[in-house]
Amino acid sequence: MNFKLFRNEINSRNFSVKELVNDIFLKIDSKDPQINSYIRTTKENALLQAENIDKIIQRKEVLPPLAGIPIAIKDNICTKGVETTCASKMLKSFVAPYESTVSSKLWSSGAICLGKTNLDEFAMGSSTETSVFGVTSNPWDINRVPGGSSGGSAASVAAGLCSAAIGSDTGGSIRQPASFCGVVGLKPTYGRVSRWGLIAFASSLDQIGPITNTVSDAAEILNIISGKDRFDSTCLDKPVPNYLTDLNKSIKHLKIGIIKECFEHPGLNPEVRESVLAGVKRFINLGAEILEVECPRFNDGIATYYVIAPSEASANLARYDGVKYGYRSKEGSNLIDMTSKSRAEGFGDEVQRRILIGTYALSAGYADAYYKKAQKVRTLIRKDFDDAFKKVDILLTPTCPTTAFLKGDFVNDPLSMYLSDLLTVPANLAGLPAISIPCGFDTKGLPIGLQLIGNVLEENKILNAANIFELDAQVIKNRTLK
Repeated sequence: MNFKLFRNEINSRNFSVKELVNDIFLKIDSKDPQINSYIRTTKENALLQAENIDKIIQRKEVLPPLAGIPIAIKDNICTKGVETTCASKMLKSFVAPYESTVSSKLWSSGAICLGKTNLDEFAMGSSTETSVFGVTSNPWDINRVPGGSSGGSAASVAAGLCSAAIGSDTGGSIRQPASFCGVVGLKPTYGRVSRWGLIAFASSLDQIGPITNTVSDAAEILNIISGKDRFDSTCLDKPVPNYLTDLNKSIKHLKIGIIKECFEHPGLNPEVRESVLAGVKRFINLGAEILEVECPRFNDGIATYYVIAPSEASANLARYDGVKYGYRSKEGSNLIDMTSKSRAEGFGDEVQRRILIGTYALSAGYADAYYKKAQKVRTLIRKDFDDAFKKVDILLTPTCPTTAFLKGDFVNDPLSMYLSDLLTVPANLAGLPAISIPCGFDTKGLPIGLQLIGNVLEENKILNAANIFELDAQVIKNRTLK
């Protein structure tokens, strides 16, 4: 249920907020055992929050902006007093002693926390198959993955088990599952949203963002969670505009750049290509100007990312040694032995794989050949984007090369799994805002996502274009129904 429909139910006085929230928990109890989008729910606390909102309504006081909106939080974002596990044995019993900045802002704005959603362990994956709490299913086809690493967040929104969810995006972990699950996923500009309380994977790439049913809901959440944070030195000290204000502006003469290299890649599924190009035609009908642009290093992003991200992960995950917190092996005759066994037993295969890749790339004699060279290519990728934005307002690509794949397809083929991030990682490397919106379905009935990329701090442009596109889709749907 999107925000508008949820508020209509409250304003009609047919239901209290507590009743509506309780109904969602009944749906979670019924549907989620099959989907496994939640690691844990916080029903008792959620109903207390709902009661407080009902009291404000009864007193006819001014409601906070997100009053009563039920939201789920990815389980790598700290929520005080609630387990925050990163879907890993390493943190399976860790209870966060503080609240993340993002979740604190949401609860202060009246949103209600339903619980913590499933993810790939430590957000390292593209399918939500590496969680110690089990695999999450795609609501469109339970035999398929929901994408990752924010697969639980995307699946919970798509299945109607929350009104919105918060995810994190390091190389596409919001946009790729949003595409697979047929919902909206927004990655803001790096530094637009505080990372305080987000358990780090790759610190120069991670960014928190919303997954929602509609573009306007994403814009509304971005209004709340954006802004400078004294706890996060990478958070930008820039004014936060009202992202809802520009949502309905005409996109006539808006210049949209089609990135040539994306549509020429041999790994792009023909049905995805056709659906996205049909979306391009809809933008033309809405008055936008379409130009083809070149970003020569765009497809080099995936190789660059899989040097930089594991290197940063290797450094960030070094803190998990079985001493201060986290899983500790019961074996080990000395500190080194205990630490080694704790990490071997506490981390899953994919996390260990990335730690090893990153440690190797940073090791003496190899840092210049791999890590420093990757950083140079990263700079070139950003330069390609800068050159493109001199010609166009926003850029357009497919979100993913394919639709949702079957569970187990790439369990023993990690390189093929990594390629599902091919079209999303460049925006992270360049620190740019990007959004995935549904644009159609393949012949199996699986959702296809279209990605819009904006320049630094120009979320308003991609949100406006995405919203006009979404409204046009609704008009087309209504005509079809008639």
